[in-house]
Amino acid sequence: MLAKVVQTEKEMQDAFSIRMKVFVEEQKVPAEEEVDENEEMSVHVVLYDESMPVGTGRIREADGYGKLERICILPSYRGKGAGSLIMKELEIVAAPNIEKFKLNAQTQAIPFYEKLGYEVRSGVFMDAGIPHVTMIKSRL
Repeated sequence: MLAKVVQTEKEMQDAFSIRMKVFVEEQKVPAEEEVDENEEMSVHVVLYDESMPVGTGRIREADGYGKLERICILPSYRGKGAGSLIMKELEIVAAPNIEKFKLNAQTQAIPFYEKLGYEVRSGVFMDAGIPHVTMIKSRL
């Protein structure tokens, strides 16, 4: 598997395709909430297995943090290291002056992010009808 920074329109469409399958079809997030005003100011990453897109995520600078968002993996690739590959690539492509990262994690994904060094920093809140917490990690 190879994580790649999006550079072409096809790669961007691959990212949106994964997000639609995971967030809209699987998790029932309203389609109009999935694409937002932060798309163009974010760096997007797509994970490929051969030429098939299997995961994606994005990062942007917000309030001094590298804010990771829209991280998702196709169900058949979960638990196989795909999410870690995306997270590593997102943290690498963050601006060199970014020293800390922030994300809003679905509560079921807290153990995954904790293994990557993130710590819960908020109580549970709802986003698109799904319980989330804010998590932060400082670059070592």
